[in-house]
Amino acid sequence: MYLRKLRLWNFRKFGSGNNELNLDKPDLEVLFTRGLNVLIGENDSGKTAIIDAIKLVLLTHSGEWIGLAQEDFHKDANRLRIECLFKKLLDNEAMHFTEWLGMYGEGKDSKPYLKVILDASRKGNEHLHYDVRAGADDEGHLLSSEARDYLRATYLKPLRDAKSELIPKRNSRLSQILSGHSAFKSKDDKHVLKKLSRCWDCLFQKYFKKDYKPSDCVETTCPHERIFYPDTQSANEGEGLRNNLQIFINSFLGGEEHKANFGVLERELRNILEQFKLSLDDEQTGLGTQNLLFIAAELINLQRENWTGLRLALIEELEAHLHPQAQMRVIEFLEKFANNNKEKDVQFILTTHSPNLGSKVKLENLIICHGGKVFPMGRDYTELEEPDYAFLERFLDVTKANFFFAKGVILVEGWSEELILPVLAKKIKRDLTQNGISIVNVGNTAFLRYAKIFQRKDGQEMKLPVAVITDLDIKPDEETEIHNGKTKKQLTVESKEAKYNGQRVKTFVSPHWTLEYCIAKSTQLAPFLFEAIKGAIKEMQQDGKAITDDLPATYTEFATGKNQESIALEMYSSQINRNERRRISKAILAQHFAKILEGKQIPKTALNDTNSTRHLIEVIKYVTS
Repeated sequence: MYLRKLRLWNFRKFGSGNNELNLDKPDLEVLFTRGLNVLIGENDSGKTAIIDAIKLVLLTHSGEWIGLAQEDFHKDANRLRIECLFKKLLDNEAMHFTEWLGMYGEGKDSKPYLKVILDASRKGNEHLHYDVRAGADDEGHLLSSEARDYLRATYLKPLRDAKSELIPKRNSRLSQILSGHSAFKSKDDKHVLKKLSRCWDCLFQKYFKKDYKPSDCVETTCPHERIFYPDTQSANEGEGLRNNLQIFINSFLGGEEHKANFGVLERELRNILEQFKLSLDDEQTGLGTQNLLFIAAELINLQRENWTGLRLALIEELEAHLHPQAQMRVIEFLEKFANNNKEKDVQFILTTHSPNLGSKVKLENLIICHGGKVFPMGRDYTELEEPDYAFLERFLDVTKANFFFAKGVILVEGWSEELILPVLAKKIKRDLTQNGISIVNVGNTAFLRYAKIFQRKDGQEMKLPVAVITDLDIKPDEETEIHNGKTKKQLTVESKEAKYNGQRVKTFVSPHWTLEYCIAKSTQLAPFLFEAIKGAIKEMQQDGKAITDDLPATYTEFATGKNQESIALEMYSSQINRNERRRISKAILAQHFAKILEGKQIPKTALNDTNSTRHLIEVIKYVTS
């Protein structure tokens, strides 16, 4: 079985505040897949709330106290509800829940499901009392503690102190993990470790009395009979100490003889497990390695033999204390582990802030948390088609995956826009970084594949502004050509907008040929571009590139007697758009231009030039509004 659906009403940030709950319309519904699920999104997007809601209903193998608190209620709401729906129950799993099961499907195709409900109310600040129930109807029946034991999840908290949890101590996490395993559970008096612990008492007694004979030993012939101390002093010091003690005892208690014996308390299995530690051969391990050990220990519960309960692991911030390569190895193993254990329905639900993990995990395994909602990225939910998933699996790298954490996204096709836009944004007091905006350089014109990530076919529109910036790609002398009653420019703009636009995705087409040409066409920005061209040429010459400087030394000299369109065309054609061998790198040019622009006082009229760069300002305003 696996957790298919989580539904929340008035739980933390997910709520309407209405105490009369509409059970047909939850405040949040999360659909999980079998195997790997990764909750990804910016801070405070609700990832931890989702994990905690599952924990409240299921509890965990760790034995930690988990309970509902006043702050779990949404604002002033006095009632909350959590539902967990489990599907694909095997017969040996369903037998634990026979009186709580429901059925879906018809006739021979009907299958069992289990719906577990936590419905709680509060009055003022009094102590909260609630039950966990299950059943096919909305009320359910009280779920027994025995049945709940088969629903416990494995849980790893964020910022876990792996070093502290893996050393011997009272109630250590390692002892809790082991005591919950079938190798130790319910075997307190019969477990072989309990018998072996008596050997410690034997050794202890033998140290103080060489002729000690154990009366109750695991072995028929006690192996401790063969113990030899390494030197004479060790062989006698313990017995000498006991003899000296005996002298005092005899004197204090008078003529009656009393034998003094050292010994150890008989320990319960739990106490024995609390003495365990987990480490590698190399004891000098850092936080990262200890964290990996801790994760490995926690996942033991997923591999228990003959276990007929839930195999679910909840892991918050998997990347904690792990460098990027270790993150990659762990997530790759978990994905493979889940796939190799499909018949057991091993399921992982993770949270992450790591673009590394966001780029490594298959897109259909991601669930984006944004704006108080969740957006699974599977084929049933997005406008992406099969080839799109294959494409994005190849090209959705770490630098692009940062848009999973953004409040707005700008998709660009090259380095020029990526380098120049942040500077322009600062000039109009709309810093992209401060506003949580990600610029994604797709490196080509495959905007449609990326845009479809944010376009939904399940009716749950993402309230995330996504801007696509693309060049007009029509030479100036072709813009006004008439085709079917419209100019070539009009037709091109309409075609690109129709191709990419949809829901919150909006297309911004450059008003002229390319971005560089648009900048050259601006009377106030063209001098800065000219200066950037000179700087880019100098850098490339220093780097051994065969670039010649065909323009005069000053922009004024170059531009004398020419209109702005002629200046733009000559500047663009002679330097930026020349043959491949002598072409200036657009990335180098954009870097120089951005640096120059950053140090200049730019009039607003320059940035809002209707005929050149205004579309860039419109993009910035759209994603930051």
